[in-house]
Amino acid sequence: MSGPPVGPRTVEGQAPAGRFDLAVVAVAGISRAHAQRLISDGRALVEGRRARASDRLAGGERIGVELSAPPDESLVPEDIPLRIAYEDSSMLIVDKPAGLVVHPSAGHATGTLVHALLGRARASGEPLGSIAGLERPGIVHRLDKDTSGLLLVAKTDAAQASLMAQFGDRSIDKEYLALVRGDAPASRGRVEAPIGRDPADRQRMAVVSGGREAATEYESLSSGGGYTLLALRPLTGRTHQIRAHLAYLRLPIAGDMRYGGGVGPGGLERQFLHAARLGLARPLDGARLEAWSELPPDLAAALNAAGLSSARLPVGVGASVEGAVSMQEAR
Repeated sequence: MSGPPVGPRTVEGQAPAGRFDLAVVAVAGISRAHAQRLISDGRALVEGRRARASDRLAGGERIGVELSAPPDESLVPEDIPLRIAYEDSSMLIVDKPAGLVVHPSAGHATGTLVHALLGRARASGEPLGSIAGLERPGIVHRLDKDTSGLLLVAKTDAAQASLMAQFGDRSIDKEYLALVRGDAPASRGRVEAPIGRDPADRQRMAVVSGGREAATEYESLSSGGGYTLLALRPLTGRTHQIRAHLAYLRLPIAGDMRYGGGVGPGGLERQFLHAARLGLARPLDGARLEAWSELPPDLAAALNAAGLSSARLPVGVGASVEGAVSMQEAR
């Protein structure tokens, strides 16, 4: 598995001709998305100067890439309890509740998962990965505020590099559960449709011409009473991908007000979308790691109100590594 160097804080090299972001990819051995974040943070420079990701280079320029970000002193650790599905010396998997924002943003300066992770790291004396950006200690992906479920967190730069590389080559298996309004067009299917900003509502994503490629596989687990329970596997990682693809299929997620789902069964007022399973190569040793998270009480109640069930639903919260099962609860 390839990934960026994780020993030296900074790597340098000569740029190939072409776009600046692609030169950073070549020099640092990282994904394009990661390179663009470093450029935006001012941690990737050409001849010691900042440049735009799209700037063209002649070739031969000196590229410097700072892989490890210094701590953001504006982020204050907070004591926010977290439920943990799995943990080792290099990473952990958080079972994120709905309502918890992943990292600081406009309107969310405190009380985020990042603040909780910093508080937990301070209490345990352990670090968090530092290569993804100033406001992303340990973070390698995100879930929407009102989406619950499993989220990977790196404790070390090496683990963060490994996890980011796995996301980059799409080798991490993710399965979400969603309750949608309507009947799926088939018991199994795949949506391949480009996603970009909805021109009619800039706070939504939609299937649009010229959007970024996106693919989602789905499987119907149960249906009836105007609802269908789906298992979904996003093969790409676009913002609001599952929500936008399901709206495109005219199967809006129950409780998803922004994408047309309306109030869900039992009065559910947040999207019935749960990150239920993850499969990946453990950064510690490459062993196969499988994690799962059961539906939280509000989604379980909504599913019961819809009169649906499935034997495929996860039971409990935990993980297994090559057959060794680890069940962990909130700390």
